[in-house]
Amino acid sequence: MSTVGAGLLAVMPLHTISEVHGESGLRQRLELETEKLAEPERVGAALDLASRLHAADRYGREPYVNHLLRVAIRIVSHYEVHDTELAIAGLLHDAVEDHAADLAGERPGTPTEAALAELENRFGPRVADIVAAVTNPPREPGVDRQEQYREHVAASLDRNPWARVVKISDFTDNGVGIVYATGGVQHHLATKYRPLTDVYRELVTRPDTPLADHVKQHILDQLDRADQRFDAILDEE
Repeated sequence: MSTVGAGLLAVMPLHTISEVHGESGLRQRLELETEKLAEPERVGAALDLASRLHAADRYGREPYVNHLLRVAIRIVSHYEVHDTELAIAGLLHDAVEDHAADLAGERPGTPTEAALAELENRFGPRVADIVAAVTNPPREPGVDRQEQYREHVAASLDRNPWARVVKISDFTDNGVGIVYATGGVQHHLATKYRPLTDVYRELVTRPDTPLADHVKQHILDQLDRADQRFDAILDEE
């Protein structure tokens, strides 16, 4: 991996860090960002847990933890949310959806219930509530998968403004970063995500979405960029 000074690393686009410096570079960038937070050690504990849960997972050509790192970094850096629990939720936003049983351990209840209880025990009820809001429910028989996904996003984020911040960072990473996806996955993702950009535009611009106006405009610009990329991929078919 190439080495880079902290000053340059702090201003590099996140996907550029991923491409040039890999997971190590993203971890260094998160360390720089968590200096702005009141409890950086709690973020470190969340990253340790996320790294263990997702150790065998991949995100295209890279380890899955890179996606989680970018989501958390974007919340603190780009969205200017200097909130320890939001950074933690960003790192753990897929933990219950992807690894509920591993996270739950021997706790009683369904895997999802037990995993959320474990998150609450480790990081508090607010983190668990945010992660619950961005966790997709099991697929309902006879319901179109993508339609269920869109309805879940709209409903769960309608009542949880802080969960919107995490999910918007997640969506931005997936959408703007779709050009880094490999092979036929691009078309599948573009088909899944293209109908959602207007949903996120509406959520971002709500008065109760806890972001500064210039941050909201930045996100709207990113959603426009994602739409351009989705359309380019879908037009190739």
